[in-house]
Amino acid sequence: MGATAEQYLQQLDADRRPDLPETTVGTLRLDVRDDGSTDHWYLTIRDQQVQVARSTEDADLVVGADRSVFDQMANGELHPGAAMLRNELTVQGNMRLLMLLRRIFAGPTGARHPRELGQRAVDAREERS
Repeated sequence: MGATAEQYLQQLDADRRPDLPETTVGTLRLDVRDDGSTDHWYLTIRDQQVQVARSTEDADLVVGADRSVFDQMANGELHPGAAMLRNELTVQGNMRLLMLLRRIFAGPTGARHPRELGQRAVDAREERS
């Protein structure tokens, strides 16, 4: 298994993330439950950047789940929408922000963006011509 959600969030920097929509602004609080305690991670999204803090402040979207669920999402092994449909996480607030978790957390190992694959196909076609 790869990094835990905690390790992933700690190393997440505030650099520009072109995979996030430019117009998206919002806050997410991740309530990570483990052995009777809860860790709170507060993500602020603005200008294609994600800033991470530890806070219990109200957010536009609050997502709660067991640590193992967040670890699976951080490793690209579990889609947030699928986890919600299976009642593995609870969601309260602006549901549109839920799909941003898929962009914030890493994708599956070896996954590539569709645009990258398309560009490679175009490049290969041009080389053959």
